[in-house]
Amino acid sequence: MNLETRYNELNKDYGAYELVNIEKLNDLNSVGLLLKHKKSGARVAIISNDDDNKVFSIGFKTPPDNDTGIQHIIEHSTLCGSRKYPVKDPFVELCKGSLNTFLNAMTYPDKTVYPVASCNMADFKNIMDVYMDAVFYPAMYEHEEIFKQEGWHYELEDVDGELAYNGVVFNEMKGVYSSADDVLSRYTFVSLFPDSEYKNESGGDPEAIPQLMYEDFIKYHKEYYHPVNSYIYLYGDIDVDERLEYLNNEYLSAFHKNDVNIDAEVTFQKAFDAPKYETREYAITDDEPEEDNTYLSYNVVIGTSTDPVSYLALQILDYALIMAPGAPLKQALIDAGIGTDVYSVLETSVYQPVYSIITKNANESDRDRFVSVVEDTLSDIVKNGLSKRMVKAGINYYEFKYREADFGPYPKGLMYYLTMMDSWLYDENKPFVHVEAGETFEIIKKNSENGFFEKFIEDNIINNNHEVVLSLVPKHGLAEEKEAKEAEQLAKYKATLSKEELEELVKQTKALKEYQDTPSSQKDLEKIPQLELKDITREPAKLYIDPKKTGGVDVIHHNMFTNGIAYIMMCYDCKNVPDELLPYIGLLSSVLGLMDTEKYTYTELTNEININCGGISTDAAIYTDNKDFDKCTIMYEVKGKVLYDNIQFVLDMMNEIIYKTKFSDYKRLKEIIAKLKSRMESTMTSAGHSTAMLAGMAQFSRNAYYSNEMRGYGFYELIQKLDSQFDELKEDISDKLSKLVDYIFHKENIIVSFTADDKGYDAFAPAFGKYAEELKKSDMPACERKYTPANVKTGYTSASQVQYVARCGNFRDGGYEYTGALRVLKVIFSYDYLWINVRVKGGAYGCMSGSYRNGDMYMVSYRDPNLRKTNDIYENAADYLEHFDVSDRDMVKFIIGTIGDMDTPMNPAAKGTRSFGAYICNTDYESLKKERGQVLDCNVERIRELAPLVRCAMDENYFCVVGSGKEINKESELFDKIQPLIKVQD
Repeated sequence: MNLETRYNELNKDYGAYELVNIEKLNDLNSVGLLLKHKKSGARVAIISNDDDNKVFSIGFKTPPDNDTGIQHIIEHSTLCGSRKYPVKDPFVELCKGSLNTFLNAMTYPDKTVYPVASCNMADFKNIMDVYMDAVFYPAMYEHEEIFKQEGWHYELEDVDGELAYNGVVFNEMKGVYSSADDVLSRYTFVSLFPDSEYKNESGGDPEAIPQLMYEDFIKYHKEYYHPVNSYIYLYGDIDVDERLEYLNNEYLSAFHKNDVNIDAEVTFQKAFDAPKYETREYAITDDEPEEDNTYLSYNVVIGTSTDPVSYLALQILDYALIMAPGAPLKQALIDAGIGTDVYSVLETSVYQPVYSIITKNANESDRDRFVSVVEDTLSDIVKNGLSKRMVKAGINYYEFKYREADFGPYPKGLMYYLTMMDSWLYDENKPFVHVEAGETFEIIKKNSENGFFEKFIEDNIINNNHEVVLSLVPKHGLAEEKEAKEAEQLAKYKATLSKEELEELVKQTKALKEYQDTPSSQKDLEKIPQLELKDITREPAKLYIDPKKTGGVDVIHHNMFTNGIAYIMMCYDCKNVPDELLPYIGLLSSVLGLMDTEKYTYTELTNEININCGGISTDAAIYTDNKDFDKCTIMYEVKGKVLYDNIQFVLDMMNEIIYKTKFSDYKRLKEIIAKLKSRMESTMTSAGHSTAMLAGMAQFSRNAYYSNEMRGYGFYELIQKLDSQFDELKEDISDKLSKLVDYIFHKENIIVSFTADDKGYDAFAPAFGKYAEELKKSDMPACERKYTPANVKTGYTSASQVQYVARCGNFRDGGYEYTGALRVLKVIFSYDYLWINVRVKGGAYGCMSGSYRNGDMYMVSYRDPNLRKTNDIYENAADYLEHFDVSDRDMVKFIIGTIGDMDTPMNPAAKGTRSFGAYICNTDYESLKKERGQVLDCNVERIRELAPLVRCAMDENYFCVVGSGKEINKESELFDKIQPLIKVQD
């Protein structure tokens, strides 16, 4: 349907709703409607178009007035049963048995949102109804156990035992507060908004969460979860009339806008009379140094998020000041020797956007100099102007992203909604100003030539007193202090209790566990709507594989419509790289494109790339042959995306980056290595599950070993060494990078993945043919890989208050074969066995599992208060499978959930990547069809048959934990080695 027809059909009276506004969203090829439900006062925004990946969300304005995390705990609790769906966890039931493409809920500083998406209309309607019933009629009113489970509760196993706190949100936020970056963000808002709700923690401060009472929890929901405070969103190819009628008849008509009188407005924080300076602390282990470990941040509040020009200009300005390689403000701080990792944070999902300039690995004594460098550099930019090329690159960078609308695995409609809420929440007449941004780009392009950004800097940063300079300094023993304080509080409280009261706590602890152990009745489970297997095709998604030859090089053409964008990926086999240089491939991918070349400085290089295309990136990938699992191919991938007319430009730039990079620029090389070390240390702390899983699997899996060496903990150990010994090793590092270029980038090693239609290929072929003819040739022999398995159970200690517990193994070692039923098992583990035992009962925030065709298998927990208990749960997994027994309906549910994971909608780039991966891994369409058939034909018996596979893998007992030093050392007999996660400079 064309846009004009759609607009005319939708421009009409909607009965129970007032049509506030209707407009053509030309950039999105959509029509936008803004309505208000007359009786309840609910706001409704609709983006109507042909996208079959439909999205629904309902959000509420939920500003916090304390730090107890009531908003966050309600977000968790609403999805634990409702009036129509009185099961323990409808959210999990939907995860098990829905074809959803997105299903979640999120708490922000001032709002809580409940978005879902699906390409299947029946499924979309089902999950939409479950969510609507959940937010308005949650079971938490009848079951205080939900509050205790999801929020917090006292836990006492016996009268003489140790009293403890537990709860999913409580443990999740302990994990959040173990990350220095998250602590910095928290203190930034406390400092900038002393008179606003933003000073409070909507997620919940672990020290304050136990102050929340159940009665206050219920009261908040009654007041704030009313349609008059709601923001309802619909997106995609939907029957607008039918969905609006459903919302009115089933939910909204039961409420009146005068039922409640709430004040959900966010208080506008006035600017300060003068900038403020504050110092706060964060925890480090005794193994980490206090010197060179301070965060310095320069934070300003800029305007409001309802201004479309300021909203977009801030993003472009951030690119030009900090984000781009060589950006002037970042480079000035690095050159001044203040910290080693300079970055920025732009928070636009609040009423008053916050822009933070941060340097990491500094000292508190650097603070005044830090402020001077920031302000002097900005003043110089105002006086002499920003680089026009850098501004142009920033504008094109964001405009290309906007036009391409590639959000990876996330539905477009979801990302539009989250962007819309940045304005709609604060001005109910402005839902579309940030998603229909074409005109805003044109305004900024025009004004950028006339000193727009320089004046923006002067008005909004230099002459802005709404500023806080925050020093976040490290402190030894802070984590232990907090643990001791919590233990003392609990001990004092326990000492005040009578024997009868202690017995009552023991009784409540047991009652909660009994509640968690009691499954929902089959009758209630069957109230959750579910698709049937006949609704699902047995055909897997198409593979786009058209092998061609251009310039003597194999080109795999993924022929499809891409809206005029070519996706080019040059893949080089690393077979000539000796084992000792493989870890340096990880470093190579961090320097190529970020160092000077013969023609360009690295700043000029980035500008030219972002002005003329959608970006160029490089990275390593590992592919396992699915017909020969001992065959593992390490590939170095150079990727670019560009409009057809500019394909030659991307090829020229790839050539410049690959062959002309100056690795002997030691100053720049040192900057990159220091930044890489800093970023890895932050990631390892906040995403400990990834670190633990990969380090555990690297003990026995060739694939995981090389991955760990190039991007995991093994790579971190290399980077830490290179950083601490850079002056002695710099020539050697440069030499090794040059050798890698010689080993990798020659004609015998290359194969190309090209995603575009025939017109795109016609533009690519002659340009690449010439490129291929000029490629270096070599007769180097392939290197023999010398990987040796080991089993060293390792505990990596950090200042974290939670654990990430991983257990791994390989079932092929026991002679077992991969089957599609293992994909169903992943859903069963993730949303049944592990979910119930690790998350619901154990209190961990998350739990994951997975297995691969080569037999590798893992289980891992996320923000977990436990260690040994979780390991025991892994050990008992095979016993669970031996006695696995569910109804036919529940088995179908698990199968549908598995298919939902397999059938995630893909954009052209993702389709091309999937097709190329299948080609390289020797995976044909028939093997994918066979696996899909094994999923669809799975039954209880097939799952039971997996028990020996799981037992085999878990009995190999490859074990790795990242987490609290106290907990790891308490369970030291489980480990062969215990070491600090963050290595100290040698």
